[in-house]
Formats: sequence, C-alpha cells, structure tokens
Amino acid sequence: MILQDIREKREYLMGKTIGVLMGGLSEEREISIKSGLSVKKALEELGYKAVAIDVDKDVARRLIEEKIEVAFIALHGRYGEDGLIQGLLEMMHIPYTGSGVFTSAICMNKVATKIFFNHHGIPTPACHVIRDGVAGEPPFEPPFIVKPASQGSTIGVSLVTDRLCYHEAVREALEHDDTVLVERFIEGRELTVAILGDTVFPIVEILPKEEIYNYRAKYMKGSADFKVPAHMKRDEEEEIRAIACRTYRALGCRGGARVDVILAYQGRPCVLEVNTVPGMTEMSLFPMAAASSGVGYGALVEKMLFDAGLKGC
Repeated sequence: MILQDIREKREYLMGKTIGVLMGGLSEEREISIKSGLSVKKALEELGYKAVAIDVDKDVARRLIEEKIEVAFIALHGRYGEDGLIQGLLEMMHIPYTGSGVFTSAICMNKVATKIFFNHHGIPTPACHVIRDGVAGEPPFEPPFIVKPASQGSTIGVSLVTDRLCYHEAVREALEHDDTVLVERFIEGRELTVAILGDTVFPIVEILPKEEIYNYRAKYMKGSADFKVPAHMKRDEEEEIRAIACRTYRALGCRGGARVDVILAYQGRPCVLEVNTVPGMTEMSLFPMAAASSGVGYGALVEKMLFDAGLKGC
C-alpha cells in the first residue's frame, strides 16, 4: 500500500461511524467484550468515531439507530466467527473487517475445516467425527483430543490419555455442540502464525503450564509462557510460514487471521485450525505477534480497519 492510499483510507474512514461489534451470544462473550473495548479505545485514540455495539438479537436495529457505516468485528465464537454476523452485514451493505461469510463458516466448523485441509493437501492430524451423540469405541489409541466441532477458545476440549475417560470427554464436548471431533494428539511444539493480508508476523510459540493450551491458559496471566519470535531452524520456520500462508489463501481468508500449527518433535508441522477473528485482548497472540515486528496495537487495529469491505460470499 503506497502512502497516498493510506492517507486516503484514513481520511475516508475518519468521516465514518465505526461500530465495534463485541459481546454477542456465545460462550466467549466475556473475552469478546475485552477485545472490543480495547479496539474501541485504540480507534478513539487515533481519532476515529467508534461506537460499541453489544451484539444481541436486536443487533440490526442497533446498527441502524447508531448509523453504523463500517463494522469492526471483535466477536468470538458462534454468531460472530461463523458467518452469521457477516451475512447480516452483507445484507445491510455495511463493510466489515475480517473474512467473508463462506470462509468464516468453514473455519468455525472444525469438521468442514478438516475437509478443506485434506482437499488442498494441507497436513493436519487424523480425525474421527461423532454425530448424533453415538460415540462408540475410541477411534484411536490414547492420547487423543476430543472437542466440539463449532466452538472456539478450547471450550469443551479434552486431552484423553486413558480409554476409560473417552465417553466422559465426548459427553463434555456434546454439552457445547451436537457434533464432536476426535483428533489424534501430536506431541510437539505449539505454534501460531498471525497473518494480516500479505503480512506474515513472526511465529509465536506457546508454552502452556497445563496439559493443553486451554481456556484458562489463554486468558489467565501466568498460565502460559510465549516465545516470539519462536526459536527454530531456518528451514522449519520457512516451511511453517509457507504452510500457514497456503492455508490462509486456500480457505479464502481476509484481513487478520491466525493459523494454529503443531510442529511434531519427530516429524513435520500440521495445521490444527484457523481463527478468523483473532483475540485482541492484552494477552492475545495476534497483537503479540504484530508487536514483535514493530507494529503497535493502535497501528494494528488501523491496518485491520483499512481492510474492511463487503466480501460477497
């Protein structure tokens, strides 16, 4: 983007009312509010007119009443990352940040994501799908992961190390979704690659202090350590960045997204999932990765805003 384009976009958007969509109806409401308030504060400090929109069933009315002209999506989980709010904004002709309807829906559903990974030859752990609550016998020998098909922030996710715990893990996942994914557990380094359009930020390594990088580790200070940039061999770094970029493009991602990767201790990297509305709290990995390359929080928010638009499907 040349300087003139930046000036033109900034001047254009300074004259618009920007709705920061947060909260919502999912189990990630609390974190979404933290992300949204941080984004709103950053926009206001930059001189933009930002309005907080706590998304509920009357969100369409709120958007009209507040005369929202551009939407910055800070919604996590269902109704925010799954294409539903994106579809509403498309119908109302309100440009928005992040990926479009189709990509959002695919990335939110872990089963659909796996199908796309396999179709495009993106390495990913083997999995088994449980529908209608019929678990049967464990499809793999432990250890393996059991998780709801359409939840974020590792809600309802269990690491099963004993076959006797399998059905309990499935029951817990079914409390959050009627479809459950059982995935082979790959022991290795947990990594995430933050991407914003053509920019790939330094790789972050996650060092959870619990068995897996769960909800607590994500949002409780001191529950995990991070290395950014992650220390690794040059060829490993290049391969991971290449796989993350290929995943981002294959799924049709737009704006900010995070590609989660596991680098097996004995083997190659595998993609776990893609987050199309990355967290924007003080502990979130996306702004952490950006900061490591010299992009501060305010600059990051503005760059994400510049990408706002209508994406069709």
